[in-house]
Amino acid sequence: MDLSLVIPCFNESDSIDQMRAQLNAIRPELARRGSFELVLVDDGSTDDTYERLKAAFADWEHVQIARHERNRGLGAALRTGFAHARGEVIVVTDSDGTYPFTTIPAMLDMMTPDVDIVTSSAYHPQGGVEGVPAYRLLFSQGASLIYRLLVNRHIHTYTAMYRAYRRRVIEQVPPTLEGYVVMAEILVNALLAGYHVVEYPAVLHVRKFGQSKAKIWRITKSHLRFQAHILRRRLAGLLRAAPVTTGRVK
Repeated sequence: MDLSLVIPCFNESDSIDQMRAQLNAIRPELARRGSFELVLVDDGSTDDTYERLKAAFADWEHVQIARHERNRGLGAALRTGFAHARGEVIVVTDSDGTYPFTTIPAMLDMMTPDVDIVTSSAYHPQGGVEGVPAYRLLFSQGASLIYRLLVNRHIHTYTAMYRAYRRRVIEQVPPTLEGYVVMAEILVNALLAGYHVVEYPAVLHVRKFGQSKAKIWRITKSHLRFQAHILRRRLAGLLRAAPVTTGRVK
């Protein structure tokens, strides 16, 4: 399998029609590039997300729909998606289309042989944001700024889910944290392990269907804890006078 497209879903019944429409639009292009599969993870939805996913993609080949009996959060949903994914390249994206699915081929174009991760970046100088509430941007941009100071200043966005990974990255730096901070964990650990990361300047849109599941204060606290962990790790490295390798960034 060349490509796996992993999409975690939680109470996304209202957004499934637009998901199917956008994925159908790029389906021929993905097929032209090689074999691909769709891995959907229903993270214990309490609405009819699971039934609607089954109906919406019943005519697709190579579709897996994993289901949690109860909501376990984004970290667990990602681990389930990665466990089912068979592709050499794994694309993970939001189910609500805040980053349009139709941009996936353009992101994959940046996955050249020397690149290990392509990460979407709304805060890149060539990226953008449309309609997202200012208070949410404040927390998200603030978190990315601290990661830039602690890890690598050339990466502008650390909090996006929309990324493409080489399989080896997920195998070598598997996610362990729970909640939305897991996205920062994967990227930070990959950079510190020396993997080559490039940014795909993207426009982050406000979601048009359903409601955001993000709990700002809870997410902020988890980022602060992880950033404190990175700081301790950096300081320990300095005290040991051991070189710390950072990822290469274009």
